[in-house]
Amino acid sequence: MSTDLYDVVHRRRDVRGQFTGAPIPAEVLDRVLGAAHAAPSVGLSQPWDFVLVRDPGLRGAFHDHVRQERDTFAATLDGAAAGTFARIKIDGVLESTLSVVVTYDAGRGGPAVLGRHAIADAGLYSVCLAIQNLWLAATAEGLGVGWVSFYREPFVRDLLGIPDGIRPVAWLCLGPVTHLEAVPDLERHGWRSRIPLVEALHHDRW
Repeated sequence: MSTDLYDVVHRRRDVRGQFTGAPIPAEVLDRVLGAAHAAPSVGLSQPWDFVLVRDPGLRGAFHDHVRQERDTFAATLDGAAAGTFARIKIDGVLESTLSVVVTYDAGRGGPAVLGRHAIADAGLYSVCLAIQNLWLAATAEGLGVGWVSFYREPFVRDLLGIPDGIRPVAWLCLGPVTHLEAVPDLERHGWRSRIPLVEALHHDRW
């Protein structure tokens, strides 16, 4: 049994501050995106698209928006939580090599998407599988990925000209890194502690 996959799974990190900005060789980026595109999808609908964002102006505008959303969230905190959050870097938009925005097209593969009739979100779950494939492939290639979640979907749609009906699911920062932290950022900064598997495990019934 190969342990390589397990090693990648456990080394994977949500990267914020370790991006170098160095270029990604074209063949490496192709492999990473190919791995994302190879993800399983409900009804073989492949409801994802990947928008590669390199333009400094677009990234700068998004970064400004993220800063505003960070301030909005920070205003809801007080006491120790506010102090802890103030020390946490939430994005690597400007430092990373490029951004990859992953979208969801609910109409793709329709009107009858095999397997989605009872679970409307199955298509969205498929996009998340593509994101995870991308993340693990990037880790295997020595790259870092950071998922930025401090944004409003209408802003991203307008910024990137995403058509109506297409949902931006993830803004991912991607690129070479100096290293991957041994402990995830939120644990290192004391925001949350990881729960052990045994506390999330049930047998037969909840």
